[in-house]
Amino acid sequence: MKPLQRERSVTFEVGAGFYRPKSRIVRDLGVLAAAVYQAQNGSLRVLDGLSATGVRSLRYCHEAKADWVWANEGNPDLCNTLKQNLATLLPDKAEVSSLNVHHLCMARTLAGDRYDFVDIDAFGSGSQFVADALDVTKIGGLMYLTSTDGRTYSGREPQRALRQYGSFMRSHPSVQEQGLRLLLGNLVQQAAQRNLGIEPIFSFFWGDTCRVMARLTHKPTLTELNYGFLGYCHHCGNYHQPTWKKLSQAVCPHDDFPLTLSGALWLGKLHNADFLSEMAELAKDWQWPDVVKLLTTMQSESEFPPYFFPLKEIGYRGKLDLPPLDQLLTALQTKDFQSSRTHIQTQAIKTNASMQEIVAIILNISRIL
Repeated sequence: MKPLQRERSVTFEVGAGFYRPKSRIVRDLGVLAAAVYQAQNGSLRVLDGLSATGVRSLRYCHEAKADWVWANEGNPDLCNTLKQNLATLLPDKAEVSSLNVHHLCMARTLAGDRYDFVDIDAFGSGSQFVADALDVTKIGGLMYLTSTDGRTYSGREPQRALRQYGSFMRSHPSVQEQGLRLLLGNLVQQAAQRNLGIEPIFSFFWGDTCRVMARLTHKPTLTELNYGFLGYCHHCGNYHQPTWKKLSQAVCPHDDFPLTLSGALWLGKLHNADFLSEMAELAKDWQWPDVVKLLTTMQSESEFPPYFFPLKEIGYRGKLDLPPLDQLLTALQTKDFQSSRTHIQTQAIKTNASMQEIVAIILNISRIL
């Protein structure tokens, strides 16, 4: 028998299932958000669509104080392990099933059953479960969705993105953020079809995985300002956001070269800074310093444009050696530009300065030194 695994406050068996300890940070964020929701609303019913060993379901119950968790795993070979791990919760606080996620969500929808928190952690394209999440989430509830298909969001297979998301993705230096915005864009567009809306709570890129959490709202939130196209100029390295009405005139204002367009995708905020603040306070209370550090970075980047500049790209464009990242951020802020680290890539910055303005500031730092 394999030894028991432990993650935060829970222990569990892996059995024949798959468990990745390094993904703990992703589950930490979900548990914190669920706990904040429970504290705000006084109740928490969770649907965990792809439970595997059940570690998420256990943590939602023990740490987020969920009233009820439906733990579903589509692989019937894992069902016994899942039941054993959740045995202390059955039948009063949990239900275990082994169903296709689509079938489960359809059955719950037909039964009129809606959940406060829906977590569907799947491999591949996130678009395949967007409709399911919308069907079983109550108004005001939270949806936690996943995409792991890097070839789609990175622009390497734009036709696949068109088939799966109804969007055409192109390659540029901040494609990791593009993955988050592609999934959010599909979510807000499908919600709008139902005359509903979404509010992003947080968007997290980790490894090759895009994870987004959003609140379902009773009014549509999609507009031509928050859902559209991101343009990149391969000639000068700048980003621009052409409006829907000016797509035919999408050229770089810096050098008049045509922009490479990706879209349509979500162009609004990636995070709700106030909600992140509550998550961070809870993480401090629970003594999770690594999560506090992450949430602090996510809060600082929440007000910035929908792209970032990798330091490597800045160095290549300017053909110069770069100062330490913190020194560059301070120099940008001294020149009245907004600037921040980004959680998406450690060696990158978010700023409202152009590539040419960043390079000029670095050259000035070099002259001073």
